[in-house]
Amino acid sequence: MDLNLRKAIYSNIATNDQDQLEATIVDAIQNGEEKMLPGLGVLFELIWNHSEEQEKQEMIDALEQGVKKL
Repeated sequence: MDLNLRKAIYSNIATNDQDQLEATIVDAIQNGEEKMLPGLGVLFELIWNHSEEQEKQEMIDALEQGVKKL
C-alpha cells in the first residue's frame, strides 16, 4: 500500500475556504492529539513554500519568541 500523506492532506483541503482552513488548524491545535502533528506540518510546509522571504523571517521570529516562552 502506497500512502502519500501529503497528497491525502492536499486532497482533504483542496476545496476548503479560509474559514474551513482556519477551523482545521484551530481544531488540530486545540485537540492536542499527536496524530494531528503531521497534518499541521504539511500545512506549514504549504505556507512556507508560498511565503516571501520577509514573511518567512517573521515566522522564524514568532517561532523564536514562542520557544522562549516555553
